[in-house]
Formats: sequence, C-alpha cells, structure tokens
Amino acid sequence: MTRKYKNPILSGFYPDPSICRVGNDFYLVNSTFAYFPGIPVFHSVDLINWRQIGNAIDRPGQLNYDEHQISQGLFAPSIRYNNGTFYILCTLIKNGGNFIITAKNPAGPWSDPVWLEGAGGIDPSIFFDENGRVWYCGTQGLPDGRYYGDNEIYIREMNIALLDENKNPLIGENICIWHTALLDAVWSEGPHIYKKDGWYYLLYAEGGTGLDHAVCIARAKNILGPWEGKKSNPVLTHRHLGKKSDVINVGHADIIDDTEGNWWMVLLASRPFDGVCPLGRETFMVPIYWEEDWPFVITKTGLIESEYSFLITNEELVMCNEFKYESACDHFNGKLPLHWLVLRMPVNLKDAAFSLTERNSALRLFTREAGLRGRDHPAFAGRRIRDKNWVFSALLEFNPKADGESAGIVLLQSEDWHYRLEIFRTLSDNISLRLIKAGGAQDEIIISSDLPVSGSSFVLAASCEDMKLSFFYGKDQYSLVNFTNNIDARILSTEYAGGFVGTLAGVFASGNGKNIDNYADVLWAEYRGL
Repeated sequence: MTRKYKNPILSGFYPDPSICRVGNDFYLVNSTFAYFPGIPVFHSVDLINWRQIGNAIDRPGQLNYDEHQISQGLFAPSIRYNNGTFYILCTLIKNGGNFIITAKNPAGPWSDPVWLEGAGGIDPSIFFDENGRVWYCGTQGLPDGRYYGDNEIYIREMNIALLDENKNPLIGENICIWHTALLDAVWSEGPHIYKKDGWYYLLYAEGGTGLDHAVCIARAKNILGPWEGKKSNPVLTHRHLGKKSDVINVGHADIIDDTEGNWWMVLLASRPFDGVCPLGRETFMVPIYWEEDWPFVITKTGLIESEYSFLITNEELVMCNEFKYESACDHFNGKLPLHWLVLRMPVNLKDAAFSLTERNSALRLFTREAGLRGRDHPAFAGRRIRDKNWVFSALLEFNPKADGESAGIVLLQSEDWHYRLEIFRTLSDNISLRLIKAGGAQDEIIISSDLPVSGSSFVLAASCEDMKLSFFYGKDQYSLVNFTNNIDARILSTEYAGGFVGTLAGVFASGNGKNIDNYADVLWAEYRGL
C-alpha cells in the first residue's frame, strides 16, 4: 500500500538529526544547545510518526551548562547501536568537549558522560566495523588552516571495552581522511561513516549551517583511505535556490535503511515565513537510492519536496506526521512533560529556580535574581513552537509583593530577542500588565496598563497569524481580552538573533536583579497550531 508523508517529519526546533535502526525500530536524536533536558530521544516504527521516549541528558549534574549562551551547550549528537548497547556521542561547547554516553534502553537511563580526551573539534560520531574494530569520527580545524572554517574530518580507533571502566576509549592517533568536496568550502562537519557493499562511505555537511549548507559524500575501499568524493557533490542542497525557497539551510544528514531494503536520509532544514525562520532548523526526510555505488535523492527535482509517497506493508499504520503523544494542554503532575525545556539546569536540583513538588499539579517559579537576559539559571520553562500560525496560553497564580518582580509568558528566541507578557506591581501598588520587547541591547515596553481584573489568577495568551503577534489576558481561557496586536513576530528568528535555536513559548518569573521571596504557580499551559 502506498501512502504519503509530509515534511518536516519533526516540526519546530529539532536540528542536527541522527538516526539508527534496531530491528523494526528506529531511534532519532537532536541537538538542544543550552536547554535542559538535553538530547531528546524519539522512537518510530514507520519513520514518519515519532514519539519522544526520553532525554539522554535528564538529570542535574550529568553535565554543567553554567554560563552557556542559549546557542552554546550541546551540539550535534550521534546515536548508534551495537551488541545490546546504545551509544550517543556529542559535544558540550564552552566548558566540556566531546563525550560518550551509553544505555541499554534508549528511553534511559543514560550513563554519565565519559570525556573523550584527545578528540578535538566538534560533531563526534562512532562507527562499528564488521571486522570488530570501532572508530571515532570527528571534525576539527586544520592545524595550518588557511581560513576560518578550514576543517578536516578525522578518525581515531576506539577500545570500547574501556567504557566499562569509565575510561577514555580512544586509542592510537588522529588520522585525517577528508577535507572538503568543493574547493575552499567551510565547516566540514557532522560526519558519519557507513559500510555498504564493500565500500566505506563518509556522509557529512559543508558550507556552514545557513543558506550555503550542503550534504556531501566520499567513499573508500579502506577506511584509512584513499577517499574519493562523489563527482556530483553535493548530494543534496538548496543553496542555489536563494532565500525565497520554501525550504532553506539544507544539510547535516544521516542515512538509514529500513527492513524493506529502502534507504532514507534525515537532515535539517528551515522553512522561512516572511523571509525569516522563527522555528529554527527542523528535521526533514528524503528517500534515496543507490546507483553505481553512490547515493542519489529520489525526486524529480533532486530537492527536498513537501510530500512523498511511502510504501508500507502494515495497513494499520497511519501516515499523519503528528506528535500523537504530545498533548496540546500540559499539566505539571510532579514532572515536566518530556517535550518541555528549562534553561541552563544547575548542577544541584536544590539550586533550581523552579519546583514541581512545592504544590501539587503545578509548576512553581521562584522570583529569584536571574532573568532571561543573563546567563544564569532563570525561572523559566517552555516548549517549542512548531507552526507558522499558533496560539499559546497559560494559567498563572501570582501575587507580586514587591517592586521589581514579575511573572508571565514569554516567546523566547534568545537572551536578547524575545517578548515577555508579564504581570508586575507598580510603585502605586497596582497590579499591572506589560508587554516587553527584547530586541537587542535594551528592553522596550510596548504597552503597559493596570489589570482591570481582581485576584491573583490570570490566563495570559499569545497568538501568531502570518507573522503578526497578538497578546491577551483574562480570568480564564473563556474570557480573554485583547491586550495588543499587530506585533512583529519576525524578530523571533535566527535572522535577527543569530544562533542555532528556534523559538520557544513558555512561562517565567523573575526578581529582575533581586532575590525576592515569592513565586508564581503555573497550573497549565496549552499550545495549538492553527
């Protein structure tokens, strides 16, 4: 039976996909940068419908995110399976390096990191050869590089048994196997090695993770080389289409075969709306075929298409491309939902600016000193925006006691680019509401007004339609009043903020420079695509 699936297969901020198969089951991971929990783990039986089953970095102290910018932290995880064990390799930018973690169950728990000392650069991967040898594969700047981004891809042998003793498994020396496919290309990165029909293949990206991004490939009969590039490289790119293409920033791929012998490529790309990409880099998938021992994309155009036919043998499978297990309205019953994120989780849970146990069925956000502008541990939690048009709302109970503290909802692209709709107490002791635009160096109050509703329970909401934002307030979700509208959503994008993430919709509280003994409780939060 032939059905269709739509791209992206994971919408919203899910970049740098890596995939592996174990029997009939597929597992996929993505980058999360300075957000926690880190490295979401997805499961699928059909490559189309994905359910998040865990997070590989899911407990305080497993990694240290202190002082990380939002777009630092965890870069480009790679997931593989061998002989009963799952392996994830990843890079912690700023104060870490490359590391490896393992699990028997991909849903977790995952081990504490073993740091791969001697593995420079970023984007680590692992390859289990059929002869029993195991290889690390990574990318780093050439020692005598001629320009910024002049990278090499290298391999190094691993003694994986050393992981049982929590020892660094790298042995031997780094061996450079590849530079670039195109002359003077920048940022050879995201490498993965495979073996098929007697050939070793190196799939990687070059051109930088923006408009010039591209997927390239090389092959060799011996893993140590010599390696040859595909003469028609890149295998897939949209860089020649310019900024007005429906899909841009195409690159950073991984490939997999299914149980029917078909091959698939998962990769990142972005969908621009009104010239910007508020959702960040998403996970797409294209079918590939092999010809003369090289992979090709199975499309008439050679590009990512919005819809593909998919041959299935199980008629019960429904090709719906939806997060069937991700609820629209989230409640906080002692834990964060798997798809929710906080920012820079402290090493010790007692230092967190939030609690899921202080009040039953609520997320408590403390009005600590940290705010969203800095690099500390703010009282914040949010979820990815996954659609062009959407609505987000949350029920908060908050009684500001002191001048300076605030709580509300936030549309967060980065520390310096976001919107905050927040409740606060004025100097005249009135409870008020204001919309703040963080659009670079300084905050700007767009609108501020006393709240004409009494009590301490409020529903705050935001919606987006055709890149215009509207904000609302009310006593409940059935009596929302428009606070302001026609607000530019374009600043919630990497084109303005830079970096590598997409926009999150969430809730926050802050003492804004003061440690105030107060809190805001979040009873529920709802996100819906329109």
